[in-house]
Formats: sequence, structure tokens, C-alpha cells
Amino acid sequence: MVPTLPPAASAATAYTVRARALGDGTAEATVGSERIVFDAAWAGDATELPGPAHLLASAFAACLLKGVERSAQLLPFRYTAAEVEVTAHRRDSPPAFTRIEYELRLVTDEPERRLRLLHENLRHFGTVYNTLAAACEISGTLVYDAGAVSDSTPTR
Repeated sequence: MVPTLPPAASAATAYTVRARALGDGTAEATVGSERIVFDAAWAGDATELPGPAHLLASAFAACLLKGVERSAQLLPFRYTAAEVEVTAHRRDSPPAFTRIEYELRLVTDEPERRLRLLHENLRHFGTVYNTLAAACEISGTLVYDAGAVSDSTPTR
């Protein structure tokens, strides 16, 4: 059995976003003091702005990266860089996401055993991850580069 992180206490259990159509095929969402402009055109991908599918994939990526940072604080887990590439696949009829694939890349000198634990924790404790996993298949890999970590590199 793989040991896992304990659930973190949560100050907020509801998330509120305000969004409005801007009338030109774009829309904006306001989250706190931040404004996110996105494509809301009927034709889809009518602008270079992200559309709803991109925002969903971005939320998934944010979930993974937030989980890495959470692990860095709780375990602690050392890393100097993290990035993720997410591809969400959809079907047209009926419209739905069918599969999400990701590759999470870390710069870390952690041993493989701790990398496996981190990856398991990301899959187990990610709210967005678990929500999407209930709706479609998710597969992903964690790859790492230990060569770029040094004592002079700041750690998270």
C-alpha cells in the first residue's frame, strides 16, 4: 500500500466565478480581482483566446501543479521547476470529453520512490482530477530531470 498525504483542512468549500458575455464572441470571467477573457463565439475557436475546453484543461493542469506545491510543503518534497502539458480529447456526438492525457515534468533530485508517492497523491487528492476522472479516462506520466538540481538552486 502506498502511503498518502492526509487531507488538508479547507477554508473554502465553494468557488464562485462571475462571467459575462461581451457581445463580440468573447466573454470574461472574474475570479477575485483577476479577469479571464475567453472565446464564447458560436463558431468555436473564432479568436485566439482560450475557449471553454482550454479552460477545463487549464483547470486540470492547475490542479496538478497545485498538488505538487502542496506536496512540497507537506512532505516536504524538493523540486526546482514543474510544468505540465495536458491534452483533452472530445467527441462531437454526444459532446463530451472522452480522455485526458498529461505529462508532468519536474526538476528534482528526489528518489523514484518519492516521485511515485507524489504522483499517487496527485491522482488521489486532486479535486479537479477526481471530478474529471469520474467523467472520462485520465492517463498521465511524471518525468523528471535530476541533473538540473544543485545546492545553489532555490527549492520549493
